[in-house]
Amino acid sequence: MPEPTTPRRNAYSRLLDKTTRILAMRDHSEQELRRKLLAQPTFPGKPKVEEDPFTAEDIEKVIAWCYEHHWLDDAQFASRFIASRARKGYGPQRIRQELQGKGIARDTGESAMLNCEIDWQELAREIAERKFGEKLPTEWKERAKVQRFLLYRGFFMEDIQGIYRNFSD
Repeated sequence: MPEPTTPRRNAYSRLLDKTTRILAMRDHSEQELRRKLLAQPTFPGKPKVEEDPFTAEDIEKVIAWCYEHHWLDDAQFASRFIASRARKGYGPQRIRQELQGKGIARDTGESAMLNCEIDWQELAREIAERKFGEKLPTEWKERAKVQRFLLYRGFFMEDIQGIYRNFSD
């Protein structure tokens, strides 16, 4: 019995579907999206489906289509990413580093950092109080522990020292 032939969709249509699925989950930077579109997933135990590979031209067309329909915007991604990471308790240094890792241009990241309305010193205080208790330690050894923790989280030393400088207790 001959196998029924099904019409295969062209690579561009499949790539557009893949892009839609990726961007439906969360915002991505252009570099992240390109990396994901180039990746060919393999699943253990399942035979590899022979399909036409995506060409660089198809990927460029899809990226242009995403920009045209406002599905892809690195500046908007950067501002949302900063807000998200700040809510999770990370400081500006770490967020900048993560933005560069996601392919956001330095000037775009800096612009987003300047436009965000986050009080980094107040955020550092909240994170420290969440971790070490309402009354922050004042003796040197425990205070150094708080500083190391906040430095690891990506806060500037000025913001960390400002917590203790403005200590009214």
